[in-house]
Amino acid sequence: MRADAVRGHLDGLLLAVLEPGPLHGYAIIAAVQRRSGGALELRTGTIYPALQRLERLGLLRSTWDAVGERRRRCYELTDAGRRSLADERSAWQEFTQAIGSVLNPGAPGLTP
Repeated sequence: MRADAVRGHLDGLLLAVLEPGPLHGYAIIAAVQRRSGGALELRTGTIYPALQRLERLGLLRSTWDAVGERRRRCYELTDAGRRSLADERSAWQEFTQAIGSVLNPGAPGLTP
């Protein structure tokens, strides 16, 4: 899949994989890859700035977690993040239905 395929959808992807509970950066990358069946591979240089931006917006909060002698930052959704994820899902449904209607006219379940 093209690397730019997630452009415009990265926030929703990050919020969705954090919905079940807190994760650190590499676990977030692994969750996206696992949930996409290996089709999406995010880079650390892509997700960390996005995670920091989402935290500044109040959609995530982070805490430091110690694993042995190493520390890592874990991110989790805030209530505002959960609302934003619901909005992202709704917008995604509208988007995919509109694009599907154009690419597959007359397909079952799609309005022309």
